[in-house]
Amino acid sequence: MDIRRFRQEDAQELSEVIARTMRTCNVKDYGEEIIELCIAGKTPEKLIESSGWMHIYVVCDEGRIIGTGAIGPYWGSATESSLFTIFVLPEYQGKGIGKMIVDTLEQDEFFLRAERIEVPASLTAVGFYKSMGYDYKNGSSEQDEDHNIKMEKFMK
Repeated sequence: MDIRRFRQEDAQELSEVIARTMRTCNVKDYGEEIIELCIAGKTPEKLIESSGWMHIYVVCDEGRIIGTGAIGPYWGSATESSLFTIFVLPEYQGKGIGKMIVDTLEQDEFFLRAERIEVPASLTAVGFYKSMGYDYKNGSSEQDEDHNIKMEKFMK
């Protein structure tokens, strides 16, 4: 397996990986309507657009995209960044790929410049982020208006 930066020609396959993962894994925590709304925000076109302001990485197994993660600036801040869109296909979960993605993101320039990293975590992913050293922002485990739980990590 290898991990590399996203290319525009990855957009369709990556969109399908995200949709399949959400429909399979997040369904236990969210209703179909919320999942489909989230998937609608990860179309190939929107992924290409997002790649203009954030760094998206893809994990490939024999040329097939099996996971992804992204990092970008937190609302224009020079000292804060955010992790986004971390997904691993269901059949590859539990094999250290999510950790590999976060480790890669934590070597990216957006991470290295930051004093604080925020991640809008799904209910499904809270335990994973806790295992990676992230905790509830301001101690709150409440969902926001986008059905995420804000988590954060401080570096300095």
